[in-house]
Amino acid sequence: MISFRPMTKDEYPAYLEYFIHDYACEIESNYRVSLRDSLTRAKQEISEMLPEGVNTLGQVLMCIVAHSDKANSHIGYLWYKPDSTKRTVFICDFHIFNSSQGLGLGKQSLGAFEAYLQEKGFKEIRLRVAGDNARARHVYETSGFGVTGVNMSKSITD
Repeated sequence: MISFRPMTKDEYPAYLEYFIHDYACEIESNYRVSLRDSLTRAKQEISEMLPEGVNTLGQVLMCIVAHSDKANSHIGYLWYKPDSTKRTVFICDFHIFNSSQGLGLGKQSLGAFEAYLQEKGFKEIRLRVAGDNARARHVYETSGFGVTGVNMSKSITD
């Protein structure tokens, strides 16, 4: 069984360490920007999006927990932005730790999240996945997500 709990202030620095590096690698790969510039951009964007960390109004940061007969294990992170008016949620970040990948926990977590949101009256989950992240795209597609658009970019500088 999968459940979610609010991320604590003490857990937030570890989340930032993972997220900034991961996001910087995505920026570097998809936008052909140097790793140094990608790290700067990732740090700037996260500070703008989460100025109050786990207490940022309108943003929800959670830890994903897997329950078994033997133990409860923190297996990943989920960051989302709810829109109560439209009854939609946008997943900003969904991450299963490398040590927990390949066990079906990503799909289970998305299913549990869907049920959690349905209970709260939400009608749709939206997200963006990097074009070169085939593993994540596979998890989302096999969980029922469909492509609604394609982000494209072109560098016009040398």
